[in-house]
Amino acid sequence: MAVPFFNLAPDLKVSRLCFGTMTFGEQNSLPQSIRLLDQAFHAGVNFFDSAEMYPVPQRRETQGRSEEYVGRWIRDRRIARDRVVLATKVTGPSGQMTWIRGGPNSLDARNILEAIDGSLLRMCSDYIDLYQIHWPDRYIPMFGETEYDPSRQYIFVTIEEQLDALRRAVDAGKIRYIGLSNETPYGVMKFLQLAKNSDLAPKILTLQNSYNLLCRNFDSGLAECCHHERISLLAYSPMAMGILSGKYLSPGRGPSDARMNLFKGKYSEGESRYNLSRASLKAAVEEYVNIAEKYGLSPSSLAIAFVLKHPLVASAVFGATKSWQLAEVVEASGVHLTSEILSEVDEVHARYPNPCP
Repeated sequence: MAVPFFNLAPDLKVSRLCFGTMTFGEQNSLPQSIRLLDQAFHAGVNFFDSAEMYPVPQRRETQGRSEEYVGRWIRDRRIARDRVVLATKVTGPSGQMTWIRGGPNSLDARNILEAIDGSLLRMCSDYIDLYQIHWPDRYIPMFGETEYDPSRQYIFVTIEEQLDALRRAVDAGKIRYIGLSNETPYGVMKFLQLAKNSDLAPKILTLQNSYNLLCRNFDSGLAECCHHERISLLAYSPMAMGILSGKYLSPGRGPSDARMNLFKGKYSEGESRYNLSRASLKAAVEEYVNIAEKYGLSPSSLAIAFVLKHPLVASAVFGATKSWQLAEVVEASGVHLTSEILSEVDEVHARYPNPCP
């Protein structure tokens, strides 16, 4: 079956499935990554998302490989550049990834412009269709945190400086559109306010935040912002790091090569956010798996179809390390969820609201 499409902009049509490449260069070798990209492209996927820090778990030795593999695929397959939509992201401040511009200590103009040039080089492209700020250059609770702590504020780069750097990259033809990621309602509206104050600021097209059966925080504040400001959601982690497939519910806690097992103790963000030892999380997953089985669906199909039915979701950003996983996600893009299924899903959500924030 062919993957459906969505018009992000008059001149930017994307598949409703966006292939996230953060396993390329770690879990997936170059030949494996090329085969997966071929399979996705032939199924109708034209939208590919990466980041300068990928693959994950992040390491000095592998940084940038995900972008490099996508670039190698485009070059070696001689794919016309206008047949694919490339999205990537600039790394925000980090005390851990010292190998990326010293942290970076801040997401200032120099860091943004240097990151763009690096991504263009690795992706073998003259331009990036959608360039995103991976996370804000200011304190916010994120990656599983839920409470805002005013005492954790630090000096940060102004949004005006970031917008000016992105405008310069647009003017130079290096990027076409910009997006935000892991943002809050305040952040989204502040970017929009400052962009509207300048006729030269680039258009903010998308927000890439987590959204799935176990995390619907987007609907509390961000959805209203995006609806009124015509910003589309790129929903990352639609499978909640694979938990919604049900594979980690088995007595052995899933296959040994599953990400949460393969990198146990090495992926703090994922392990803290998607920890099945939390009773509410495990119970919610079990109930969603039961709903899928009741209606003759795979748990993965239920998870992907649920995300795609949201009116503000342009594309679900999914990952796959194996051919059969990719095929299952492609198949799920054509699944229709009945009102009965959605009603049962909402009943579970009411009992276990957002166990994976």
